[in-house]
Amino acid sequence: MTVNVDAVSTRPDLAPPDLAEVFGHACAQVHRTAADIWPGEAVTLERHIPSTTGYVHQTRVGDRILYAKTSILGVSLVSLLRGACGPWPAVRRAQRAYAMQLDGLMTREAAQLQVLAEMDRPQVCTVAGVREGVIFTEPVTGPSLGEVLLTRPADTCALLVRTFDELRPLHRPGAAHRLALGGAIGERSIAGTFLRKFNGLSGETYLDRLGAERCEPGARAEVIELARRSVVRLRKLRVALPGSVGTSLAYGDLKPEHVLFTHGPDERPVLLDPGMFRASPMVDIAKMISRTVLLLAARRPDLETARQVVEGIGAFTEQQAGRQAGRERSAWERGLLTLWMMDTVNILATYLSAPAVLPLPGVALALVDRAVPVCRLVDEVSADLAERPAGRGPWERALVRAWAVAS
Repeated sequence: MTVNVDAVSTRPDLAPPDLAEVFGHACAQVHRTAADIWPGEAVTLERHIPSTTGYVHQTRVGDRILYAKTSILGVSLVSLLRGACGPWPAVRRAQRAYAMQLDGLMTREAAQLQVLAEMDRPQVCTVAGVREGVIFTEPVTGPSLGEVLLTRPADTCALLVRTFDELRPLHRPGAAHRLALGGAIGERSIAGTFLRKFNGLSGETYLDRLGAERCEPGARAEVIELARRSVVRLRKLRVALPGSVGTSLAYGDLKPEHVLFTHGPDERPVLLDPGMFRASPMVDIAKMISRTVLLLAARRPDLETARQVVEGIGAFTEQQAGRQAGRERSAWERGLLTLWMMDTVNILATYLSAPAVLPLPGVALALVDRAVPVCRLVDEVSADLAERPAGRGPWERALVRAWAVAS
């Protein structure tokens, strides 16, 4: 099924789904599926985990705590609640068929976790069960990479190196053969998401509605203006991105909250929520940088902590760029910056376009309040890239601007 996930219905007779309808359906599906997989065990839905992508619920099955996740039609909750898939009766009918598909989003994610579990690295969370579009995973304890960065900012480079060491088997040429045909999760592509969100008339409508239920009028007007300029530049800059032709894999959904240090920050981490697809390792680097800077922007640590984390990002990226030579290095940095800015626009736009009734994670709520300075960062960096200055200037200035936004 193909859905324009960022379109918004304008037909008055097609009311978008109600939050209670969506969450009620998802709760029932999780409970029913758990009871089917573990007959005879008591099933209790304990705590909803706010998310903009899928429905996540901490669930007790017998004496075990598991995390259940389900997706409705493979689209984000934001798009669903905005009416991108039609009214609730049509969505529910389509969901019955979608939940049984072998290529549904949760089925692909479970298959990827099982593939990764058979490899020496990366270490990933364990699949406890999957059926009818619901995946159950074992909990993973320990602080996240984001939490550790804020308490050990001087170790930022080492922590990023440790995390990316886990991904070396995926980043090697030939790794793509590990995914079965149709097993990729292209929905996690930064550039693909950007081009889908901001494409044609639906993209213009999407931009016009940013912050409609989340921002004060003055801030909203500035956010829309900054985002509109940035999107125009970034669409032109997509020619700087590496092509999809290749045999390496990106982990896809790599971000600080998906990296947990179960045995402490000096040991190997455990990764959550893969979204692998064929792509350059640059995609993973860009998303990690983008989400780390956004975490800093939301949490606003002291100046010294922010400086050390941003400098650690710079040192880590210097190591990665060191493998490139001459003009290749300049092109690599331009591509990385473009993906970083695209991802930042993608996620911030999702938060800003979320209906007011949808519960958001704490970081998302903080970023909505910080939308203007974050959009200024993207505007300034994209303008710098569009002017095509030679040398390392754009990259170095981007780090300075990231520190300013973070602190």
